[in-house]
Amino acid sequence: MKNIFNLTGKTAIVTGAGTGLGQGMAVGLAEAGADIVLVDLTNVDETKNMISKLGRRSIEIIADLSTTEPIAAIIEESLKVFGKIDILVNNAGIIRRTPAIDFSEKDWDDVMAVNTRTLFFLTQAVARDMMKRKSGKIISVASLLSFQGGILVPSYAASKGAVAQITKALANEWAIHGINVNAIAPGYMATNNTLPLRQDPVRSKAILERIPAGRWGTPEDLKGAVVFLASDASNYVNGHVLVVDGGWLAR
Repeated sequence: MKNIFNLTGKTAIVTGAGTGLGQGMAVGLAEAGADIVLVDLTNVDETKNMISKLGRRSIEIIADLSTTEPIAAIIEESLKVFGKIDILVNNAGIIRRTPAIDFSEKDWDDVMAVNTRTLFFLTQAVARDMMKRKSGKIISVASLLSFQGGILVPSYAASKGAVAQITKALANEWAIHGINVNAIAPGYMATNNTLPLRQDPVRSKAILERIPAGRWGTPEDLKGAVVFLASDASNYVNGHVLVVDGGWLAR
């Protein structure tokens, strides 16, 4: 059984790998044996060092994913160093908080550019390599707001709804090519994105009271989910959005 979760010899691209959930998933994949392409807007030295201590290889690609311009270079460098791309984790994302009545076009466009547009076209580019070998695992980070509307985050909710639907649409087309396309929907996690919520005593208390597990999630809580979806254990799982939320949606 342990062999179906083994990622030895696999190469994974993880976007937004410098901190938070991206770092947790990158390290989890490395713990399972994968080598990692770390993509982020700023340096990923901490993540790189963590992976090195595990005896796995990694490379760093600094890229601004607010546009599709870096995609070709990400693919080229990944293939140059590792020869193939087995796994893609679309984790990079941004959020803007403003009441919907005051929400600006810029905030809308900025969020949609990173969270949906670049995500789709990076996935498309990676899939072209995967199709050559009829094998690949694509995992995008969705959200509880793929299912719910949220408060003060209309563009983020729209983008994460889109991530869930992109996942399903691509699974329909690419399963026949041996590519599994799935998503992870984290619940309320202790990351930079949720810092304003965790610092708000009223909102934080309300959130924690609804989570059956009674705590905020951590990047480590996504390790098992991402390794499952990246491994042979999920070979017959397609178009699924795996919720990791401490029970939030069940309440």
